[in-house]
Amino acid sequence: MRDCRKFYINGEWVDPIQANDFPVENPATEQQIAAISLGKKADVDIAVTAASVAFEHFSQTSREERLALLEELLAIYVLRYDEMAEAIHLEIGAPISFSHAAQADCGRGHIQSAIDALHHYEFEHRLGNTLIVKEPIGVCGLITPWNWPINQIVCKVAPALATGCTIILKPSEIAPLSAHLFAEMIDQAGFPPGVFNLVNGDGPTVGAALAEHPDIQMISFTGSTRAGIAVAKAASDTVKRVTQELGGKSPNLLLDDADFEKAVKQGVFLCMDNTGQSCNAPTRMLVP
Repeated sequence: MRDCRKFYINGEWVDPIQANDFPVENPATEQQIAAISLGKKADVDIAVTAASVAFEHFSQTSREERLALLEELLAIYVLRYDEMAEAIHLEIGAPISFSHAAQADCGRGHIQSAIDALHHYEFEHRLGNTLIVKEPIGVCGLITPWNWPINQIVCKVAPALATGCTIILKPSEIAPLSAHLFAEMIDQAGFPPGVFNLVNGDGPTVGAALAEHPDIQMISFTGSTRAGIAVAKAASDTVKRVTQELGGKSPNLLLDDADFEKAVKQGVFLCMDNTGQSCNAPTRMLVP
């Protein structure tokens, strides 16, 4: 069984302020595969302080410096790719073939996309006689779900790192292994202490502490509509930037000239891909 009780804060693996063990199970076998700690508001406060201090320097780094760090992260991710596929296979019960071909590949792809975008991104441009300057927003609180764990983690983390922001990540407490491994990769890549921080915990405690924290400038949440409402309310008093991807029901749309036999088979296949646990699973079929 894996011991993932420590948090990654300010460049170090640290014990939580208060021990609060939580079992992690493989849903395919219903066997416990790991143990994590559920953090408290005090753990979030320490991580936010580390991220705030790190932001002063990291926000001033050059494009070239951040590119070098992201490229090193990508190289490490590729080197440890099989480990990532195995972690996702265990934490969400996905077949190892699917975890390797689809789930783990999302993380690699998002790092590469951030690198490609950063190469050419215009942080300054003129509009008439006005100079528009885009700057890193600050400390970002990132809350991710369990169904596509490393996909959601890296599609939030990589752009934030590319732009010079610092991060506190709260992954899903029921699928935390990929986040733990990703934090190891961040450390191995040489990102400065405090730039990336990992605090495990549940939504009502750690999630709420991130959303309402006055020193976090942006919160990004992916999950249920119910939890998204709670995040928006908690963030409102500090008027921080809030971005959310919440629950939905995606449709197949079949028009008159469609091959219905093919469309129905393909629609059912896509609906049940990843056991149906995808935000874009086409769970409805509309035939006008």
